[in-house]
Amino acid sequence: MATITRFEDLEIWLEARRLATEIHIISVETDLKNDFRFKNQIKASSGSVMDNIAEGFERNGNLEFRQFLSIAKGSAGESQLQLYRALDFNYINEEKFNILRLDYKNLSGKINNFISYLNKKDFKGTKFQ
Repeated sequence: MATITRFEDLEIWLEARRLATEIHIISVETDLKNDFRFKNQIKASSGSVMDNIAEGFERNGNLEFRQFLSIAKGSAGESQLQLYRALDFNYINEEKFNILRLDYKNLSGKINNFISYLNKKDFKGTKFQ
């Protein structure tokens, strides 16, 4: 694996950013825009995925990065469950639900694979050098 020097180069961060943007679009283009509490909650969980990937990367420590990736994975799970509510409340249709749910499921798997990869590395992080 090539050395990554910026969180913006991580595939998982790019995918999390794309999905947060998708959720934002739903929050301004559908009736979700009027459901302020739910809108804030789903936007927060989707944004938390990319936020935690970036924050963990910037900590420059492997252990902390893995912890933040675990939090990001949890937020991806929360975003998936919020999609069920968006479907049940008729803010999105079943086709959009299925696409986004699968995208979050795939992202969660990629985050998990990245955690597993980091677990096998002896590198502690640049702050320990």
